Amino acid sequence: MRATVVDWFEGAARDLPWRAADRTPYGVLVSEVMLQQTPVVRVEPAWHAWMEQWPTPADLAAAPTAEVLRAWGRLGYPRRALRLQECARAVVERHGGVVPGTEEELRALPGIGEYTAAAVVAFAFGRRSVVVDTNVRRVLARTVGGVALPAPSYTAAERAQATAVAPESDADAARWAAASMELGALVCTARAPRCGACPVADLC
Repeated sequence: MRATVVDWFEGAARDLPWRAADRTPYGVLVSEVMLQQTPVVRVEPAWHAWMEQWPTPADLAAAPTAEVLRAWGRLGYPRRALRLQECARAVVERHGGVVPGTEEELRALPGIGEYTAAAVVAFAFGRRSVVVDTNVRRVLARTVGGVALPAPSYTAAERAQATAVAPESDADAARWAAASMELGALVCTARAPRCGACPVADLC
């Protein structure tokens, strides 16, 4: 399953700026916070504008809060903008302005939970972590669990299952994380899955 999904991802992956070769850990962190409960189509222009205005954690940490909230604009849930600025200040104070590369250090930052820490480790640093969002939960529920939708809240059994499925090597695990998320976002959707386009429909 993993190899098939990753092969599919090679041709189907969206060209997103936080996936570019010149991405920074801070840029990935900003994208992950913005993408919480907000679709990519709205996040992408906001992300570009944000990174142009505050290209480093130190820039964001020093910005007037009113400007930060204004820049957040239509992304919704403005508390996320405040937490992101708090996080930037903590990165400056605790890590010399450099986003840390371990899940433990990331989770100690304001507003960074299990998912975001794992995503930054995988997508910014290319290291093994178990990245599970609603899309990945749905893909695993259907292909491994044999159910249409996962439980309402993330369970210990799901966490164990996702950990078992994640490849052992850093590069393979990071690629699997991105590929499984993309499959859930583009094909294995909740309401109208495109089963005819799914590379692992035979496992569903």
